[in-house]
Amino acid sequence: MAQFPKIGVLGGGSWATALVKIIHENVDQVNWYLRDRSNIEYLKEFHHNKNYISSITFDINRLSLYDDVNAIVRDSEILFFAIPAAFLKDALKELKEELKDKTLVSAIKGIIPDDNLIIAEYFRDHYQADLSNIVVVSGPCHAEEVALERLSYLTVASQDQTLASPIAELLRTHYMKTNVSDDIYGTEYAAILKNIFAIAAGISHGLGYGDNFLAVLISNAMQEIKRFVEAVHPISRDLHHSVYLGDLLVTAYSQFSRNRTFGNMIGKGYSVKSAQLEMNMIAEGYYATKSIVDTNKNYQAEMPITQAVYNILYENISPAIEIKLLSNKLK
Repeated sequence: MAQFPKIGVLGGGSWATALVKIIHENVDQVNWYLRDRSNIEYLKEFHHNKNYISSITFDINRLSLYDDVNAIVRDSEILFFAIPAAFLKDALKELKEELKDKTLVSAIKGIIPDDNLIIAEYFRDHYQADLSNIVVVSGPCHAEEVALERLSYLTVASQDQTLASPIAELLRTHYMKTNVSDDIYGTEYAAILKNIFAIAAGISHGLGYGDNFLAVLISNAMQEIKRFVEAVHPISRDLHHSVYLGDLLVTAYSQFSRNRTFGNMIGKGYSVKSAQLEMNMIAEGYYATKSIVDTNKNYQAEMPITQAVYNILYENISPAIEIKLLSNKLK
């Protein structure tokens, strides 16, 4: 196996579990932080994550398991964060170790609520991390297909290409192809926005709209991504690349998309709380919707789909009424 610095993965969900599997293809030993000690004990005994992607079996001798966030940070040189954005602040509240000298890899497709910061900005502002030491990993890639070793693609973005390339190599396997990019802002914001649009797709499906409408909805969603990302961080980028358009498509259409599933439940009449409880998984798009609406007050990009999802989730407007109104704005 290739020689890499000590790798740590923080998170106990499906994407964290998939990342450990991917990294193990190229690295003999992986440090893994799971907050709940009982999950660690279960993993030691049964060799799989009891709550997420339980079909992935691990060689426990190749894992160093932690429930102490300071210990894993201290023992790792490259840190992969796969904790839902809404819970990242709480997960790191006990952190005393410094992050500024570590390579920080965000595999989080969300935005920090209230702060309205993308993950790279959060690490920069709160942990004095230099943006040149931060890497963003994005899809299109569902953890469930990683478990099945179906061919998938990841884009590794960093302002420092000499940092992005080794991380891309670390994640490259016989079932995972990787690309590199220097667009951390566009990559992060596109990953955030596509979750909102997947909720819109799910709501529409739950209401009985068909594939014809969904095609128009997603076409307009791509335009919405373009308007917002160019307003926030205007650089030259091709939004037809898979990290932008591909990630939007898989999240809006896939059976594995938790945001689409959440939206589908809302469209069928579930309340936000009841949908969240029944899923037992985090739909990042729910939190992202409010953050993006708040952020867009500074940019005034035209975002009718985002506003419609916000009205349904936060203003309790009837999904049927709101999607009907939205349908008259789409082209």
